[in-house]
Amino acid sequence: MPYSDLPPPPGALLGPEAAAEDLYQAGLACAAGIDADIDLVSAHKWFNLAAARGHDDAKVQRQEMADLLSSEEVKLALAAARDWLKLAH
Repeated sequence: MPYSDLPPPPGALLGPEAAAEDLYQAGLACAAGIDADIDLVSAHKWFNLAAARGHDDAKVQRQEMADLLSSEEVKLALAAARDWLKLAH
């Protein structure tokens, strides 16, 4: 498959104005492996960002991801969310 035919990773096109639902959907895509490999760390990141914008289901999903991840993986997800916020603003 040529490089240009690869779909962007879930959430790659989301910017600082992204709605909580869009961030939540990126988390679902990462958790389910839609258009990419399953990535629970990234799923936690997107759920965390959506939860910070008031998405109630994202709060539940974020906790479910945290329960599946090691403490080190949760730290990576939290750092990734902070990094995204810095880049987005």
